[in-house]
Amino acid sequence: MKKKLLPFLATSAALVLAACSVQTEGDANSDSNTESNVTQSTDKTTIEILGTSSNETDMNIVRDQLIKNGFDVKLNTQPDYASFSAQQDAGNYDLSLSSWTTVTGNPDYAVRSLFITDGDYSNLSDTDVDALIDKAAVETPEEYQETYKEFEDVLVTENAYIVPLYTSLKAQAYNSEVLNGDTIRLSKSRAFAWEPVSFVDESKNASDSLMLTQVNGDLTSLDPVKGNDGSINQLNTNMYVRLVNLTDDDNVVSDGSLSYNHVIAEGNSEFYFVLRDDINFAAVENGEAVDTGLMVSGQDVIFSLDRAKNADSVPDHRTYSLHEHIDTVELVTDVAELENVQLSDGSGNVLDALAEDLDAPISKTVENAADVNNDEGSYQVIKLTTTEAFPQVLNYLAHQSAGIVSKEQVESINTYDIASFDPSVDIAYGDQRAVINGDNHLYTSGPYIMTSKDDYEATFQANPGYRPETPETAQIKNVTVRFIADSDSALSALRAGEIHLLYGLSETKYEIIEEDDKLSLQSMPSNAVSYMLFNTSGRAVSESENLRKSILFSINQDEINAAYNGKKLPAYSTVTPLVDTGNKLVADPAKVEEFYEAYLAE
Repeated sequence: MKKKLLPFLATSAALVLAACSVQTEGDANSDSNTESNVTQSTDKTTIEILGTSSNETDMNIVRDQLIKNGFDVKLNTQPDYASFSAQQDAGNYDLSLSSWTTVTGNPDYAVRSLFITDGDYSNLSDTDVDALIDKAAVETPEEYQETYKEFEDVLVTENAYIVPLYTSLKAQAYNSEVLNGDTIRLSKSRAFAWEPVSFVDESKNASDSLMLTQVNGDLTSLDPVKGNDGSINQLNTNMYVRLVNLTDDDNVVSDGSLSYNHVIAEGNSEFYFVLRDDINFAAVENGEAVDTGLMVSGQDVIFSLDRAKNADSVPDHRTYSLHEHIDTVELVTDVAELENVQLSDGSGNVLDALAEDLDAPISKTVENAADVNNDEGSYQVIKLTTTEAFPQVLNYLAHQSAGIVSKEQVESINTYDIASFDPSVDIAYGDQRAVINGDNHLYTSGPYIMTSKDDYEATFQANPGYRPETPETAQIKNVTVRFIADSDSALSALRAGEIHLLYGLSETKYEIIEEDDKLSLQSMPSNAVSYMLFNTSGRAVSESENLRKSILFSINQDEINAAYNGKKLPAYSTVTPLVDTGNKLVADPAKVEEFYEAYLAE
């Protein structure tokens, strides 16, 4: 069966999609913002590269490499994402720049949305790709290494569906004269955690505000299931607790979560979580965070995850595909069930594993939240069953979209009819307008809650009901996030002391930080991969696998890395930072000519 590459769009997980009208090709070509006249004449077909001005370095490098291998090149550089999207929709490109960051730390997230048939960001339809994604999803890390290698072979080696460029570093810079560096974490996948951070002068933790920044000020939603982008990922991660967390190097743990412990049962399709009873929801009264006295319970977990997996639970649900492997979520009411179920690794039973290191053993599992008393051995235990064996579900449960919301509060706010929901009139739970207008309806289960927001900044206060009188409670009471769209302006604000930490620092700015005595730099390999997509309709690259391969083997990743002063890492696909498949892209002028001649002979 001949495989066909269909149109698909992949975006960064941290990218806010901008609304735009679709232009015709003629309209787009006449757009005054289109810089498509940069052409180098050689002896092969013309390749048009589409990107934004922020991708200009990558576009120039790829242009030079293609020219070196005999191609004509035209650059189509757009000033912003809306203009870029219009050009892409109009089909004015052969290659377009793209990127993806795997914020859950698991390889299924790195491929499913992008490349599986009907994925959130994919119109790619290849039965071999689909089969390999599904096969790897149910395998252990020891097993799926070979499967993801096969996946990359089909995606890149055999069909050249994408052109990988590099993996980026992740970095942040902070004012070490103000913040205690020992309390600042940099994680490979999860968003920056606020609660451990402390000022150097700890007496300021209760009075001064931790000053942070982010690019986007228009927040998609403060309801965890309704957004998965750079405007809210860090904010919602710090406002809603989850059943599990990721460590800085992407291991799934119960530390800092709603669970004391979690285990996988025999068969890899049943997951158990023993819940803690020392986290209450926060609310805002008169501009201040208050403890509602309402414990975050198993009922809230069931409600939150049932709506997370259900595409129809809210209008404009944007994260349901992350949780489509959840089948049922329920409370265990019989301790004997836990004792009779064995662990997936055969090392013992579920009850003993859940009870490990608890102050009081699990003597009773209760359904009613009012009956919970951990000190006396009464616990709520959640059992989550997946549609098939799927250990990677734990990574998705660590994602901000699996944050636990209040069943009582969300149901009291979301009284609209879903079928007739009108966003211009109806205010759903998590709508930023409620906070802006002074009618803050948020109930948050995490260490912080948003207290106010305007076009310039958002303010947060520590949740007084989040593990009070323990080391895990938030150290700094007040946090302010300023909205600064320009990265250079954000860096200037850090150097001027207007903000204390800059999250997501470009590799090109490292030297500026290193030369400033009051600033410190943290950096590590990230899960962000930059690559190029082929236009799959109406261009020669759309039809010719040979032409795509000729372009693929023109790319020299060593030269790209050198242009970034050695601060980029190799990539073969979006799964590269997560699984060592052994695949590498090596520029090969001989293969460029071989496949180009094959293209001409088609």
